[in-house]
Amino acid sequence: MIRRPPRSTLFPYTTLFRSFGCLHTKFSDALIDFGFFLLNIDCVAHSVQVYQVALDIRKCTFGGKNIHVAVAHEDLAYASYVNEYSSGKFQDAQLHADKAMDIMCRLLPADHLLLASSKRVKALILEEIAIDNQDKAIERQQLLEAQELHLSALEMAKKAFGERNVQTAKHYGNLGRLYQSMQRYEEAELMHCKAIKIKEELLGLEDYEVSLSVGHLASLYNYDMNKYDQAKELYLRSIAIGRKLFGDGYSGLEYDYRGLIRVYSMLDDYAKISEYNAVYHHWKHLRDSTEARQTNPLQFDQRPMSVEEIVQQFLAMDQSNVVR
Repeated sequence: MIRRPPRSTLFPYTTLFRSFGCLHTKFSDALIDFGFFLLNIDCVAHSVQVYQVALDIRKCTFGGKNIHVAVAHEDLAYASYVNEYSSGKFQDAQLHADKAMDIMCRLLPADHLLLASSKRVKALILEEIAIDNQDKAIERQQLLEAQELHLSALEMAKKAFGERNVQTAKHYGNLGRLYQSMQRYEEAELMHCKAIKIKEELLGLEDYEVSLSVGHLASLYNYDMNKYDQAKELYLRSIAIGRKLFGDGYSGLEYDYRGLIRVYSMLDDYAKISEYNAVYHHWKHLRDSTEARQTNPLQFDQRPMSVEEIVQQFLAMDQSNVVR
């Protein structure tokens, strides 16, 4: 099953809402953290909803041209990109990415590190829009723009953090995916291998970031380089990590399962095709069941709490943890 936030997880956000009200910057800060949490436990649609509320609060408080507003735009852009990845509907994601970049370029020096993250998000969205474009000239122009953004973000990360850093590895992985879209397959393979090596050294062999890069390399081998045996092993590894971390209904498993079924088709392994078709349909059932049970993550009691009530609730929570 997909891991959903337990009721106790909402306690800090509920408390801040009750204490400060719905338009306080502290509440928006907490929502940004909450959105990140939801995104990383595979509650992507909920994270979009939470990030949108955080952005609305910051716009109301700071106005349109503020760095806090820009960061909220970027967070919402990325969550929207992830949420709509399978649908290809990136208009909202692109809108927020463009606004984030516009504000940051106005307020920050050209080499500011915040711009590296904003460039990365805009490039990811631009690449997906490009590969769906029927006009090849426009597609090439958009892919080249994405490349420029990714290369700039990579250089900024290397300057700030060095080669051996997770942020640098992410940029290598993003370039790998872009070069695959540009049909520069050997360069794509090199970028993915660099990303995997750095992530494994820093995060271990079974980290979420490692599984992402492993899955991307598997896709390259499967769809573009005809290295089916290597792709098979990489898909199986990515699936094992995803299931261990997030459960059998993890959304990211869809692309690994579909890719693995294609690999077995190319290898004429009909028994495995049947086996993983059944696994894939079971996964779809889990996803549908999870989505049917989703509830509003922002259903808070709107009565503000006094300081005494906050302290009492905190102490009661702490005492219940001790008893357990």
